[in-house]
Amino acid sequence: MGRLDDKVAVITGAGRGIGRDIALAMAAEGARIVVNDLGGNTDGTGSGMIADGVVDEIRAMGGEAASNTSSVSEVSGGESLLQTALDNFGGMDILVNNAGILRDKSIFNMDEADWDAVIAVHLKGHYCCSRPFAQYIRENNRTGCRMINFSSVSGLFGNFGQANYGAAKAGIAGFSRVLALELAKYGCTVNTISPGALTRMTIPLREARGEEVSTTELDTGGPQHVAPVVTWLASEEAASISGQIIHCASGLVGIMQQPAIIKSFQKSELWTLDELDKRMPELIEAKQANDEAARGSGAASSV
Repeated sequence: MGRLDDKVAVITGAGRGIGRDIALAMAAEGARIVVNDLGGNTDGTGSGMIADGVVDEIRAMGGEAASNTSSVSEVSGGESLLQTALDNFGGMDILVNNAGILRDKSIFNMDEADWDAVIAVHLKGHYCCSRPFAQYIRENNRTGCRMINFSSVSGLFGNFGQANYGAAKAGIAGFSRVLALELAKYGCTVNTISPGALTRMTIPLREARGEEVSTTELDTGGPQHVAPVVTWLASEEAASISGQIIHCASGLVGIMQQPAIIKSFQKSELWTLDELDKRMPELIEAKQANDEAARGSGAASSV
């Protein structure tokens, strides 16, 4: 008996990297899988049939799977994911929004096409795939579903040269918080993953800095370390967890801080600039103290 027996999972960007490992992990736990991947390059150009290879892997291990090569950046593509699940397996229970591309440039060099392409695949892509699934949940009162979205430290912390990617990934965190509220009445959880893994998208970033990636690093920091966390969040054991951001990388799993007011001042009249000269540094000091406390409590404990 697997933890995902009788569940149908749709996983975007599942032809390689993190998505592929999630597909294999969920299949091993009994889920029937729709493997979605356009099969393109890391910048979103081109296409291919790599999803079929993952389907073959799942079938070889005794599982059930079907491929889908639609683009998640189009509403019709998101609708086709649901239809593929219905046509092949008669339902849908889990959506993992993992597909992504990179077009890294500083804001000085980033043109409109670079911005639009990344926002389309990441942020709009989450909408295109999530909306048909949410409608299906409501119209069929299909309870106990799971949605797992992918953000990034580039959006949550910031990263030089990734304004488009960071904006999309920060937006996904906000998108997920709203969907967690909107789908709660149907027992559907919505959580966000902040992953860290060496993949075909991240390895070139290391190499561009002149850093070599060893076989040992691939073993200790590859996408296989993200897949179990996502699989657990899709299980019945995670039914009470929603609206959270979970960070996982290289054997580390942690929960991330959500936006909250740390300290505030209130007055009945408009603030004067002289008053703000005094209060704003106090707010910044409170933020720094909060950050320091979070660094202490967030330090990983060995288990």
